[in-house]
Amino acid sequence: MSDGKIKLFESHQVRTEWDADNEKWWFSIVDIVAVLTESVDATAYWRKLKQRLKAEGNETVTHCHGLKMRAADGKLRLTDVADTGQILRLIQSIPSKRAEPFKLWLAQVGSERLDETVDPELSIDRAIQNYRRLGYSENWINQRIKSIEVRKALTDEWDKSGVSRGQEYAALTDLMSKTWAGMTTREYKQHKGLKKENLRDNMTNTELVLNMLAEVAATDISAVRNPQGFDASARVAKEGAKTAKAARLQLEKSTGKPVVSRMNAKKLGTRQLEGKKK
Repeated sequence: MSDGKIKLFESHQVRTEWDADNEKWWFSIVDIVAVLTESVDATAYWRKLKQRLKAEGNETVTHCHGLKMRAADGKLRLTDVADTGQILRLIQSIPSKRAEPFKLWLAQVGSERLDETVDPELSIDRAIQNYRRLGYSENWINQRIKSIEVRKALTDEWDKSGVSRGQEYAALTDLMSKTWAGMTTREYKQHKGLKKENLRDNMTNTELVLNMLAEVAATDISAVRNPQGFDASARVAKEGAKTAKAARLQLEKSTGKPVVSRMNAKKLGTRQLEGKKK
């Protein structure tokens, strides 16, 4: 599963989750109900509809899943979700003038993500356009896109070594960050005044390059040594990150300035835009 994302249908927000294993979207049923019915209490509407459908023996309700999604209060709460096919069947049980445009919206959302799965360049193109819209320089964007490729090569090595996604990925990432930058990922984000934002999207060019150096070195070492399991991969990750640490220390000695910056995307974007005006 990927991180939960918000999709917009007209002015309505719909919480979604991409299931990479099964290549399908999961949609929050309550959010769908809110869109189709404009009910003042979509949760109560869904509760009653769910009871009625269950009583009728509707298999769509029986096969509904529960996933934790971020609620309006910012907390992760378990909510009923359904895939595109199930949502389309549920729509038939909800009298709504919005049904047809909503069906088209579902098809578009699913098509875009599946297109990106088949052709990753589409996803990269969208990312580039978003970064340009936010005011990043072309040089920074090129570095950021390259960093995605570098990160993917490293995680492929971790997968091959039997490292588990999730906590073990995060632990290795923290180890590498602590080694080369002197801060864990959380400490790094706090240093930049970030909360949930992506750390790499808030790095300067120099930070991105050094982070890539750490990951490229770890990838190359892993390919040669073929570590098995988390502990062996951790030793390789730390060794790779030491390469970037050495480069950081040398650069700081030469410039007299710290490499790890407090600059974040907002400040970076402002500087990029100011630079364009000159």
